Order: sequence, then structure tokens, then C-alpha cells
Amino acid sequence: MAETSLRALGLVCSLKPTPAPSSSALMAEHVFEGLRSAGVECEAMRCVDFNIAPGVEADMGDSDQWPQIREKVLAADILLISTPIWLGHPSSVTQRVLERLDAELSNKDEQGRPVMVGKVGIVSVVGNEDGAHKVVADVFQGLNDIGFSIPAQGCTYWNGEAMQSTNYDDLDEVPEAVASVTATAARNAAHLARVLRQSHYPAYE
Repeated sequence: MAETSLRALGLVCSLKPTPAPSSSALMAEHVFEGLRSAGVECEAMRCVDFNIAPGVEADMGDSDQWPQIREKVLAADILLISTPIWLGHPSSVTQRVLERLDAELSNKDEQGRPVMVGKVGIVSVVGNEDGAHKVVADVFQGLNDIGFSIPAQGCTYWNGEAMQSTNYDDLDEVPEAVASVTATAARNAAHLARVLRQSHYPAYE
């Protein structure tokens, strides 16, 4: 199945706009390295660079820029959410993204399935405080509700020492254990996306 062409979109949910350094953006790029090795075309968007209006509709009108991000999500086989930890939770940008994705539950394909069913969702998390497992669980639950499939070991994270100031993008070298988990998440995501491309979920009645 390696010959099947796939696309991945990374939604970087940092609070820092481009071009500020971002640990979440760096972690997303490290996931992309694994995905590219598996033959996946990758693109990242830093969500805070866009005006994503609050709401749960596909298009909230006026100056809402979510629709252009949504087009990229719909075209992708794999969606990566890369988020920092703030106060033990995903960033507020991450929550906004999940709320906007909720609109896709009512967007059905010709077989009656929500359009995100058949797409793969993975998560990367960075932070210099505790909470990576909780953040992954929160984001995975949202993605699952919306219809994304979660691959085995489909997340990666790095936590710095608690109450210190070192960030992921301050590291001279990524720890071997983190690099290994990141590569595994990317490899498994590409595999599952190819499986789902070959054999979709059954039609909804």
C-alpha cells in the first residue's frame, strides 16, 4: 500500500504568531519528518495567524478565516493537532479548532457518513509543565467524536522539568525516547490512512 499518495495537515495551535519560535511548530515538523519518510505530503498552518471566529458552524461569516483552513482539512488524509500545555490543558486555540471541527458531524458523504470518518487524527504535545497525557486524551476524544480514526500509539509529547523555563525548541537534541515515539506515531498514522483509503468504513444507515 506504500504507493498510495497521502496528504497530512498539521494545525499548530501555539499562542505565538508566525514568525515567533514555537515548540509546537517544531514538534509538528518532527512528526512531518516521519510522515514524509512514509511518502506523505505535509503542510502546516499556525492557527493563531488566522481569524478563527468562535462558533460551531463551518463558516461564521464576516471576517472568519476558518473556511480556508477547513478546505485544507477536508483535502487531507491525516490531521495533526500540535498543541502546547497551558495550565494543564490544551491551548485555547486548540479548543477553538475542535469547536469549529464539530460542524463536520452534520456534513455527510454520499454514504451517510460524517466527512471526517475515514481520516486519521494524531496529536503532538509540548510543555514545561505536567499534563501531556491529559491533553492528549482531551484532544483524542474530540477528534474521535468528530469521526477521526486514532492509530495505535498515535501521539507524541515532550514535557520539560516542572516549574522551569526550558522549552522543546530550546533543546540541543531531542531525547531518543521522544524521537522514537514521534517516528512511531507518524509511521502508524500513514499506515492507517492507507488502510482507510483502500477500505472505507461501512455506509451509515
